Amino acid sequence: MVQEAFINGVSTRKMERLAQSLGIESLSAGQVSEITKDLNEQVEWFRTRPLEKEYPVIWVDALYEKVRCERHIISMAIAVVQGLTSEGNREILAVEPMFAESEDTYTHLFEQLKRRGVETVWLCISDAHTGLKNAIQKCFLGSSWQRCKVHFMRNILVHIPHKEKESFAAKLKQIWYQPDQECAKQYAHLIIQEYRDRFPQAIALLEEGLEDSLQFLAFPHLDQRKISSTNSLERVHKEIRRRTRVVGIFPTTDSYLRLVTSYLIEYTEDWVSSKKYISSEAITKQQVELLKIA
Repeated sequence: MVQEAFINGVSTRKMERLAQSLGIESLSAGQVSEITKDLNEQVEWFRTRPLEKEYPVIWVDALYEKVRCERHIISMAIAVVQGLTSEGNREILAVEPMFAESEDTYTHLFEQLKRRGVETVWLCISDAHTGLKNAIQKCFLGSSWQRCKVHFMRNILVHIPHKEKESFAAKLKQIWYQPDQECAKQYAHLIIQEYRDRFPQAIALLEEGLEDSLQFLAFPHLDQRKISSTNSLERVHKEIRRRTRVVGIFPTTDSYLRLVTSYLIEYTEDWVSSKKYISSEAITKQQVELLKIA
């Protein structure tokens, strides 16, 4: 009962009150903490378990949580890597705390994945963090990088006046609904010509990042709604935040990893037994096409 409550984000002090309501008078916050440490072995196995050699797609994103470090409270980046297996299931590959997002920290993250068995990634989806992008290109030679179209649109719309955001966004998103890269570029060129003088900053950003935001179109057999953005991982993050909100500030990095990883273990198990995220037949067709190109 205590471990289940812990996984669901109930703080140690709240669990003490819960135990008292059930007639358990002697369960202290210290005892709860000791019991939950039994999760460490399972958490450590999950975070270091062997991985498959090939993941057609991985999604990478970071969120921030407040963690107590010695006498200070710091905002720590938590990198989460989600992978698509060759069978079409999703699984969480890594949950890694970072004191800073940089090329070095992301390179360390990806090198850990390689040490655990990952050799090949077809497509990596993330936001446009320079260090993350460079680390992907360094660690997974031959893989493509997809700039998350949702993050990209948000970046562009920052430079559009409020009263025109809705109409401009409606046109902008049509770029990523085109059937192939050539059509998408042609449509984007029309937008660029129409708005270059009115919104120069937005158009400059669009021109700079367009190519990277269209890489998903090179994988036509995969569900393009699912491989054009980090939305699926954002939903995982939303669930993480719902559970960490009751904690507020984590007393240690280890306490954060115990709670979040325990939950993500359950999430991964649910994915294995649920409907395929992308059909294995589609993945096989895409693999055949990639081999022809190679």
